[in-house]
Parts: sequence; C-alpha cells; structure tokens
Amino acid sequence: MIDKRNKYLSVRAQCGLLDLNRSSLYYQQTPLAEDTEIANRIGEIYETTPQYGYRRIHAHLIREGVSVNRKKVQRLMTELGLKAIYPKPRTTIRGQQNKSYPYLLSELKIERTHQAWQVDITYLRLPGGFVYLTALIDVYSRVVVGWRLSNSLSKEACLEALEDGIWRYGCPEIVNSDQGVQFTSVEWEKLCHINEIKISMSHKGGSTDNAHIERFWRTLKFEGFYLAFPKTMGELKSMLSSFIRWYNEERLHSSLKYKTPMEVLKMAESQTYGYVDNSDELPASPQVQQPQLHYCLIN
Repeated sequence: MIDKRNKYLSVRAQCGLLDLNRSSLYYQQTPLAEDTEIANRIGEIYETTPQYGYRRIHAHLIREGVSVNRKKVQRLMTELGLKAIYPKPRTTIRGQQNKSYPYLLSELKIERTHQAWQVDITYLRLPGGFVYLTALIDVYSRVVVGWRLSNSLSKEACLEALEDGIWRYGCPEIVNSDQGVQFTSVEWEKLCHINEIKISMSHKGGSTDNAHIERFWRTLKFEGFYLAFPKTMGELKSMLSSFIRWYNEERLHSSLKYKTPMEVLKMAESQTYGYVDNSDELPASPQVQQPQLHYCLIN
C-alpha cells in the first residue's frame, strides 16, 4: 500500500515500484458510478425475485452489506422500469358471446416450421402510460413472424400482426391464442378460415399452453425493454424493431442447440425446397413499411 507519510520514498517512487498510476490514488467513485453498480445489482435481484418491491430489495441489499437508502433504491427501480409483480392491466378479456376452440397443441409433435404459431398480447409501460404489443412466434424455429404496437387492446392490432406474418412467411397450419375477445372475434375467426388456418385456444388458466411466446415476452423485457427503457413511442418502435431483428437473426437459443431462430428456419426451408430465400432483405416488421391504420396504431 502507498504510505504518503514515508520519509524515505516519495509517492512517485512508491507508485513506480508498485507499477501504479498516481492518478488512481486520487480517484473517488462518483455518485453516478455508485448508482450504476447498485442499479445492476437491483436488476439481478429483481430477475430472480420479481415479486419484490423496493422495500424488500432495499432490505436484500442491506443484508449484502450495500450502504444505500430506501429512497435511492426506489428511484433506481423507477428509472429501470422495475415494479413488483401484482395484478396489472388485463390483456386477456374473455369473450362472453363468441365461441372458443379446443387446444390443438397438447399431443401435437412439432416437426416443421409454420406448423404452429403462438400469438399473445403484452403491455409495456411508457412514462405516458401503457401500450400493448401483439406478437406471433413460430413454435418450431422460434422466429417472431409478426408484431404490432397499439395504444389499446383492439382486435385490429391482432389482425394486422397475423396479416404481417402471412405476408412474410405464408400461412401457418395452426395458430394458438388465449381466449381473449380479440381472438374470439368474428373478424379473427374469418381471417383464419379464409387462409385455412386451424384455430387453437389455450385452456382457461393454462399458463404453459402458450409457453414459447410467454418466454419471448420475458426475453424482450429483460434483455431489451428494461435495458433501453424507451421513454417515447418513437424510441419504443425503434427498440422493438432492432430487438426483434437481433432476436431472430443473432440471439443464440439453447433450446435450438445454440442456433439462431433464422438459422433454424433457413435450414428447414433448404431441406424442404432445396433453396433458401434471402430473408435478410425483409424488414424486421412490415409495420414500418406498410400504411398504418389510424384507428389502431400510434403514429
């Protein structure tokens, strides 16, 4: 250690002997650096115990020996967009008059791309309020085939997300959803029947029936949304477009033997058709390319 009171060796000489930069002696951790370290630890705690609010996370940090007050933990969690799990805005509102369909994926062995898609809606919170994201995922390859962002739980966003997927990849054999009013509507039923898509619906309370799209929501929020924390609709759209492209084309999936979803899709297509389309030319979402409907999408 450096002894600034040493009568025989100067600070410069001691630093030279220890191969230490003198400027590091005068470095003091800034509040910003401290906040970053604490925020990173808060994110780690939250990922394992998302039911914890700021009070419990503060207590957890204190038990670890981190000197931080409760107000700072609350502020950092707010900036990170982290909040304890509790009943949130309902994204599944069951239709009372429309009929439901059986769950077709229970005993089905998924052996090829576009054999089954899963669709769901999740909410994302911006400083100005909630927005809703509809997405469809191919069960076999895990490719996100279509998505739409809306300021309400409207059926139009779900219809357009499905149309996006059909436009880019063709029709799936089955599309599975929950029993929300968006998916029990006459319009959803008609769109599926016109395209000869079998309708499948998860059991009421069947949290694992749509497991792949649910896992995508978790990945999106923890590896994208919470890190970027977009504050405006423009920032959110840009983040989603970049994230979904990265998820499809670059993110390695352990369940896919550490291949990317697009690699699995291309491999399956090459085996089926003997060639592979240049899907790199396709946009991350036709939402950016196609005319937007003012009654549904946020401009």
